[in-house]
Amino acid sequence: MARLLAGMLALALTLLPAQAQVGAAQPGPQLTLPRISLRVGLHQLDVQVARRPQERQIGLMYRRELPEHEGMLFVFNAPAVQCFWMKNTLVPLTAAFIADDGTIVNLADMEPESTDSHCSTEPVRYVLEANQGWFAARHIAAGRKVGGLPASPP
Repeated sequence: MARLLAGMLALALTLLPAQAQVGAAQPGPQLTLPRISLRVGLHQLDVQVARRPQERQIGLMYRRELPEHEGMLFVFNAPAVQCFWMKNTLVPLTAAFIADDGTIVNLADMEPESTDSHCSTEPVRYVLEANQGWFAARHIAAGRKVGGLPASPP
């Protein structure tokens, strides 16, 4: 009986993820944030919405891929100059810095795992990240409007 229990325990341990065996959770992608659809002209993006500081801090880190028409929208409580980097982010992205009225202020291409800072050229409340090249392929540039943005908390 003891031999059977020992065998079952050994099997269970081999089936557990490595992080569970050592007791320390490894960071991973956040995949359960609320989703909304945004529009830029005739184009649509399905985005996860990161509102809380921890959600914004993790962003799209640890993802190995991002479907073509998906992204992440970062929502801030008040307009400010926002700066982003790509530490622990494995997919090349473009950030669209967006003013309160939905106007894209500027775009920045960002390379994976870089700690280079990419900032808005003026205060913004929203930052939209999509696959690098998504905006360029659709001729979307600064000055275009993004529709469907959520209201920010007062």
